[in-house]
Amino acid sequence: MKTGKRVLNILFAASVGLAAVPWAMADPEISSFAFVQQDGSLKVAGYLIHLYGIYIPPTEQACYTFIRPVPCGTRTALALDFKISGDFVHCIPRATNPDGSITASCRSGNEDLSAWMLQRGWAVTLPDAPVEYVTMERIAQSRGIGIWGIPIDVIRHK
Repeated sequence: MKTGKRVLNILFAASVGLAAVPWAMADPEISSFAFVQQDGSLKVAGYLIHLYGIYIPPTEQACYTFIRPVPCGTRTALALDFKISGDFVHCIPRATNPDGSITASCRSGNEDLSAWMLQRGWAVTLPDAPVEYVTMERIAQSRGIGIWGIPIDVIRHK
């Protein structure tokens, strides 16, 4: 009898857990306009999303004076914002983080945003990143672009 009750408790806990996962629906994709945050994360359809496989280090503040109104932020966040530039972003969630944010693979147009950031030297790979991402990071580092480039991009440590 205890085993049956225990199984029911486990099933109930699992069903409650699934209800809390925002993408446990027929269409797991989160798609909308994206708003780039100061730390390089994205706000998409009300979700806070971190790009899968990469860390976007905080860099010095900059402003794009050739756009009106003049956007200011970290150089890495501005690069991502410039890439997205009003396009719809499509994200496939991979994990929910303890703070409630989501780690997701995101695309703008046909381009993987994590790969784009790595290729331009604006991000570093995380330990769970695919080998292709590690290669992209190393190429950007060898070319001295983005955060690997000119010394005006000083990485701030928290």
